[in-house]
Amino acid sequence: VRLVESGGGLVQEGGSLKLSCALSGSNFGYFAIGWFRQAPGREREGVSCISSTRSTNYLDSVKGRFTISRDGATNTAYLQVNSLKPEDTAVYSCAAEVALGGGCSLRPIQYDHWGQGTQVTVSS
Repeated sequence: VRLVESGGGLVQEGGSLKLSCALSGSNFGYFAIGWFRQAPGREREGVSCISSTRSTNYLDSVKGRFTISRDGATNTAYLQVNSLKPEDTAVYSCAAEVALGGGCSLRPIQYDHWGQGTQVTVSS
């Protein structure tokens, strides 16, 4: 399984980005997808996830600002990030977990496959 993220960049506070996570090498429909971020000197934290049945979870601090989605036709998951704040600055990575059930986890340890990450920098 290979995961490739794209869409990061430098934006001003209040701006938006759309992050993409393309999965290859296996059946996209088998996987729950999670988005995680890690800022310098901080632990990796789960931001959002979407199950194979499209149920979603969000970190409290991003609810109402971030939206996760998935497209089986393109084997891609997305994270729309709006109203960005300087504290959102981090490397954002996607991960995949084989999970045919209805839920998904924000715990990094649950995930087996990881992308290389994409940098999001928010200037004030």
